[in-house]
Amino acid sequence: MRTSIFLVRHAQSVPPAPNGPDELHRPLTETGRIQANRLAVSLADLTPGIVLSSPYLRAVRTVEPAARRWNLPIHTDRELREWDSGIDPTPDYERRYRQSWARPQWARPGAESLHELTERALRTLTDIIDDPPDRPVVIGSHGTFIARALVGLGCPGIDWAFQQAMPMPAVYRLEFGGPAVSAAGPGI
Repeated sequence: MRTSIFLVRHAQSVPPAPNGPDELHRPLTETGRIQANRLAVSLADLTPGIVLSSPYLRAVRTVEPAARRWNLPIHTDRELREWDSGIDPTPDYERRYRQSWARPQWARPGAESLHELTERALRTLTDIIDDPPDRPVVIGSHGTFIARALVGLGCPGIDWAFQQAMPMPAVYRLEFGGPAVSAAGPGI
Protein backbone atom coordinates (compact mmCIF):
# COMPACT_ATOMS: atom_id res chain seq x y z
CA MET A 1 0.00 0.00 0.00
CA ARG A 2 1.29 3.46 -0.91
CA THR A 3 1.28 6.25 1.64
CA SER A 4 1.61 9.90 0.61
CA ILE A 5 3.00 12.39 3.09
CA PHE A 6 3.14 16.09 2.34
CA LEU A 7 5.78 17.80 4.49
CA VAL A 8 5.06 21.53 4.66
CA ARG A 9 7.73 23.96 5.76
CA HIS A 10 6.13 26.87 7.58
CA ALA A 11 5.52 30.19 5.87
CA GLN A 12 7.54 33.33 6.64
CA SER A 13 7.69 33.89 10.38
CA VAL A 14 8.96 36.56 12.70
CA PRO A 15 12.74 35.99 12.85
CA PRO A 16 14.28 34.72 16.08
CA ALA A 17 15.57 37.55 18.26
CA PRO A 18 17.17 37.63 21.70
CA ASN A 19 14.19 39.48 23.19
CA GLY A 20 11.55 38.17 20.80
CA PRO A 21 9.01 35.39 21.18
CA ASP A 22 10.49 31.98 21.99
CA GLU A 23 10.59 29.21 19.40
CA LEU A 24 7.22 27.83 20.44
CA HIS A 25 5.45 31.18 20.06
CA ARG A 26 7.06 32.88 17.04
CA PRO A 27 4.13 33.85 14.77
CA LEU A 28 3.86 34.26 11.03
CA THR A 29 4.48 37.69 9.57
CA GLU A 30 1.75 39.37 7.54
CA THR A 31 3.47 37.99 4.42
CA GLY A 32 3.49 34.56 6.06
CA ARG A 33 -0.26 34.72 6.70
CA ILE A 34 -0.83 35.56 3.03
CA GLN A 35 1.46 32.67 2.04
CA ALA A 36 -0.48 30.27 4.29
CA ASN A 37 -3.75 31.29 2.64
CA ARG A 38 -2.24 30.82 -0.82
CA LEU A 39 -0.90 27.43 0.25
CA ALA A 40 -4.43 26.40 1.26
CA VAL A 41 -5.63 27.26 -2.24
CA SER A 42 -2.78 25.34 -3.90
CA LEU A 43 -3.45 22.26 -1.76
CA ALA A 44 -7.24 22.50 -2.03
CA ASP A 45 -7.57 19.41 -4.27
CA LEU A 46 -5.86 17.14 -1.75
CA THR A 47 -8.16 15.03 0.34
CA PRO A 48 -5.98 14.25 3.35
CA GLY A 49 -7.12 11.94 6.08
CA ILE A 50 -5.22 13.83 8.77
CA VAL A 51 -3.34 17.08 9.32
CA LEU A 52 -0.44 16.90 11.76
CA SER A 53 1.82 19.73 12.87
CA SER A 54 4.70 20.69 15.04
CA PRO A 55 3.28 22.48 18.09
CA TYR A 56 5.26 25.61 17.15
CA LEU A 57 2.85 28.42 16.31
CA ARG A 58 4.37 29.21 12.90
CA ALA A 59 3.90 25.60 11.72
CA VAL A 60 0.33 25.34 13.03
CA ARG A 61 -0.66 28.68 11.50
CA THR A 62 0.79 27.65 8.13
CA VAL A 63 -1.43 24.57 7.77
CA GLU A 64 -4.44 26.10 9.55
CA PRO A 65 -6.12 27.66 6.48
CA ALA A 66 -5.84 24.38 4.56
CA ALA A 67 -7.14 22.34 7.51
CA ARG A 68 -10.15 24.69 7.76
CA ARG A 69 -10.79 24.22 4.04
CA TRP A 70 -10.72 20.43 4.48
CA ASN A 71 -12.75 20.67 7.69
CA LEU A 72 -10.05 18.72 9.56
CA PRO A 73 -8.57 19.38 13.01
CA ILE A 74 -4.83 19.88 13.39
CA HIS A 75 -3.15 17.30 15.62
CA THR A 76 0.11 18.56 17.09
CA ASP A 77 3.03 16.29 17.79
CA ARG A 78 6.16 17.46 19.62
CA GLU A 79 8.27 15.07 17.54
CA LEU A 80 7.60 17.26 14.46
CA ARG A 81 9.26 20.29 16.12
CA GLU A 82 12.26 22.15 14.78
CA TRP A 83 15.80 21.12 15.63
CA ASP A 84 16.74 21.70 19.27
CA SER A 85 20.05 23.22 18.16
CA GLY A 86 21.14 25.08 21.26
CA ILE A 87 22.13 27.98 18.98
CA ASP A 88 21.02 31.36 20.30
CA PRO A 89 19.78 34.05 17.85
CA THR A 90 23.07 35.95 17.71
CA PRO A 91 24.98 37.52 14.79
CA ASP A 92 27.12 34.35 14.37
CA TYR A 93 24.05 32.07 14.20
CA GLU A 94 24.55 31.19 10.51
CA ARG A 95 28.23 30.26 10.94
CA ARG A 96 27.39 28.00 13.89
CA TYR A 97 24.50 26.41 11.98
CA ARG A 98 26.75 25.70 8.98
CA GLN A 99 29.34 24.11 11.31
CA SER A 100 26.65 21.78 12.64
CA TRP A 101 25.86 20.61 9.11
CA ALA A 102 29.57 19.88 8.61
CA ARG A 103 29.59 17.79 11.83
CA PRO A 104 26.09 16.29 12.18
CA GLN A 105 27.08 13.95 15.05
CA TRP A 106 28.16 16.85 17.27
CA ALA A 107 25.73 18.53 19.70
CA ARG A 108 25.99 21.56 21.91
CA PRO A 109 25.58 20.79 25.64
CA GLY A 110 21.94 19.96 26.35
CA ALA A 111 20.99 20.21 22.67
CA GLU A 112 20.23 17.77 19.87
CA SER A 113 22.73 16.88 17.14
CA LEU A 114 21.62 16.97 13.51
CA HIS A 115 22.14 13.21 13.46
CA GLU A 116 19.72 12.86 16.39
CA LEU A 117 17.23 15.08 14.55
CA THR A 118 17.54 12.83 11.49
CA GLU A 119 16.76 9.80 13.66
CA ARG A 120 13.79 11.60 15.27
CA ALA A 121 12.41 12.63 11.88
CA LEU A 122 12.70 9.08 10.49
CA ARG A 123 11.15 7.56 13.63
CA THR A 124 8.22 9.99 13.41
CA LEU A 125 7.61 9.33 9.71
CA THR A 126 7.96 5.57 10.28
CA ASP A 127 5.32 5.72 13.00
CA ILE A 128 2.96 7.31 10.48
CA ILE A 129 3.59 4.82 7.68
CA ASP A 130 3.55 1.81 10.02
CA ASP A 131 -0.18 2.40 10.40
CA PRO A 132 -0.81 3.59 6.85
CA PRO A 133 -3.76 5.92 6.43
CA ASP A 134 -5.98 5.42 3.42
CA ARG A 135 -5.57 9.06 2.40
CA PRO A 136 -2.62 11.48 2.29
CA VAL A 137 -1.13 12.97 5.44
CA VAL A 138 -0.26 16.68 5.60
CA ILE A 139 2.40 17.67 8.12
CA GLY A 140 3.32 21.22 9.12
CA SER A 141 6.94 21.37 10.21
CA HIS A 142 10.25 23.18 9.81
CA GLY A 143 13.12 23.51 7.37
CA THR A 144 15.74 21.64 9.36
CA PHE A 145 13.33 18.85 10.29
CA ILE A 146 12.35 18.39 6.64
CA ALA A 147 15.92 18.60 5.35
CA ARG A 148 17.15 16.03 7.86
CA ALA A 149 14.20 13.74 7.08
CA LEU A 150 15.22 13.91 3.42
CA VAL A 151 18.84 13.12 4.38
CA GLY A 152 17.64 10.10 6.35
CA LEU A 153 15.51 8.92 3.43
CA GLY A 154 18.60 8.94 1.21
CA CYS A 155 17.72 11.89 -1.00
CA PRO A 156 20.90 13.15 -2.70
CA GLY A 157 22.14 16.73 -2.46
CA ILE A 158 20.54 17.61 0.86
CA ASP A 159 23.04 19.84 2.66
CA TRP A 160 23.41 23.26 4.27
CA ALA A 161 23.06 25.01 0.88
CA PHE A 162 19.86 23.06 0.18
CA GLN A 163 18.37 24.11 3.49
CA GLN A 164 19.43 27.73 3.00
CA ALA A 165 17.67 27.76 -0.39
CA MET A 166 14.48 26.08 0.88
CA PRO A 167 11.58 28.49 0.36
CA MET A 168 8.99 29.43 2.94
CA PRO A 169 6.56 27.80 2.65
CA ALA A 170 7.70 24.70 0.80
CA VAL A 171 5.88 21.42 0.19
CA TYR A 172 7.68 18.08 -0.18
CA ARG A 173 5.70 15.06 -1.29
CA LEU A 174 6.96 11.71 -0.02
CA GLU A 175 5.61 8.46 -1.45
CA PHE A 176 6.15 5.36 0.67
CA GLY A 177 5.48 1.86 -0.64
CA GLY A 178 7.10 -0.39 -3.15
CA PRO A 179 10.86 -0.79 -3.39
CA ALA A 180 11.85 2.83 -2.60
CA VAL A 181 10.71 6.12 -1.16
CA SER A 182 10.23 8.88 -3.70
CA ALA A 183 10.46 12.55 -2.83
CA ALA A 184 9.53 15.63 -4.81
CA GLY A 185 9.68 19.30 -3.90
CA PRO A 186 11.76 22.46 -4.34
CA GLY A 187 15.42 21.67 -4.93
CA ILE A 188 15.02 17.90 -5.25
